[in-house]
Amino acid sequence: MMTDMTQEPSPLLPDEQRTGDQSAAKAAQQSRADAYWKANLRLLGTLLAIWFVVSFGFGILLRDVLDNIQIGGFKMGFWFAQQGSIYVFVALIFVYANRMKKLDAQFGVDD
Repeated sequence: MMTDMTQEPSPLLPDEQRTGDQSAAKAAQQSRADAYWKANLRLLGTLLAIWFVVSFGFGILLRDVLDNIQIGGFKMGFWFAQQGSIYVFVALIFVYANRMKKLDAQFGVDD
């Protein structure tokens, strides 16, 4: 009796191999989630730093320097403290939404 040497492997894996494959997939998924979270935090940190520089830096620390420049009859330091930081904050919200949409698509977690 001849046996076929080109036998296909069994579709059922031993428990050890199945567990190893699951842990490798879980580790890859965790690595991807960590990369996504790291990119998200990097974006948040950058946007918060910009907001801090504009609101605190331009509106308070650099007010005297910026008061030498005028916008519409108002000193620029005053304008940043009263209006500019709010405009920049609203702009940063739209930038965040746009960048997160791209980041979600990149990591496959988009709608």
